[in-house]
Amino acid sequence: MCTKIQNTKQLTKMGFRKLINSKKLLSFFAAFMLLGTNLLMAQTEAGGAAAGQAEAPKVDWTGVAYYVLIFFLICLGVAIVGKILKVYDLTLKMQGKKGLNWNTVMATICIVFLVAGLYGAYWSFTEQGSMTLPEAASEHGVKIDEMFTVTTILTMIVFFITQILLFTFLFRYRHSDKRRAHFLPHNNTIEKVWTIIPAIVLTILVVFGFFTWQKIMNSENLKEDINIDVTGHQFAWELRYPGKDGVLGPKDYTLVTGTNNLGVNFKKKASFDDLRVDTMYIPVNKSIRLNILAQDVIHSVYMPYFRVQLNAVPGLPTFFKFVPTITTAQMRSKLDDPKFEYTLYCNKICGGSHYNMQKVVRVVTEAEYQTWLSRQKPYLNDALRKELHFASANEQSNGSTNRLALNN
Repeated sequence: MCTKIQNTKQLTKMGFRKLINSKKLLSFFAAFMLLGTNLLMAQTEAGGAAAGQAEAPKVDWTGVAYYVLIFFLICLGVAIVGKILKVYDLTLKMQGKKGLNWNTVMATICIVFLVAGLYGAYWSFTEQGSMTLPEAASEHGVKIDEMFTVTTILTMIVFFITQILLFTFLFRYRHSDKRRAHFLPHNNTIEKVWTIIPAIVLTILVVFGFFTWQKIMNSENLKEDINIDVTGHQFAWELRYPGKDGVLGPKDYTLVTGTNNLGVNFKKKASFDDLRVDTMYIPVNKSIRLNILAQDVIHSVYMPYFRVQLNAVPGLPTFFKFVPTITTAQMRSKLDDPKFEYTLYCNKICGGSHYNMQKVVRVVTEAEYQTWLSRQKPYLNDALRKELHFASANEQSNGSTNRLALNN
């Protein structure tokens, strides 16, 4: 008996010694420590560099690298626990006792995994739920949010039901020598249930989404639409509004110059009163039609509050219509943020200065919009007139005065 106990102790020591001397384990631990040290040194160095300007920031351990390290640490812990259980199982067998019931162990792990997963889902909803899209400020944005909400709710219901059943069945019907599993090779009723029900749900979602999308993407140019020309290039947005005639002049890429950077064709009368603006002003509850184009690489018009996103493709004009429903002033009041601004972004990584592609978008009343519009300068400025050999505005004014004097 004493000899058997001594053998068991020696076997246990050998198991732990083998675990500690494992080259893979030591290599992983060394890599873990090296990566953690590099992360800490990089953050400390960055903090020291900014110390001359402001107080050194605290080490941010909430980055992606931190969670990667935590994941590998958990994997390491699981591996160690598995080795310990194997040694313990072997020890019991050496003592003539019944070893671990690995089916029960795995079933218990499944239940633990289920509880941890459900808590993770709960944490994701409660902690990251505020990271969803902001309140929709356009008519079609409300419809998109409704479609998104319905799809999410249905998906979550299916997710929780299937995961709870999956892991519960794994635990409840784990292998046992006292019972035999019942094999069901085929059942028409079950096949019909899990085929027809998902098909009906998906069909409803697809049809609902199809008609919503058709309505949203209807970019037909109507008389009451306010057309705004949005042209993207590295790394800025150019905005052009129609003049009093309400019609944007055509563009031709062969006419692009340093002064006429949009290539507006002034052989057409509609081009002469077009306006160049720096901030996009749009009246509330009016139909806005964006005429989108890119001059170099693919960009993407993105205005999250309006649920607007559409690629700007070189050589391929695209269009998007929407109706803003909340003015900038109203949104500032809702958010309790007096500095809030709607913003036009580029949602394609189009180069090194991609982050510069931002334009302020202001939603105002009709009266405010008309007042702002009357103050904007024409696209056809004096430099462009000179380049095109047109008379400047001053020359036209002097000519009119001279003609009046001659008539008198």
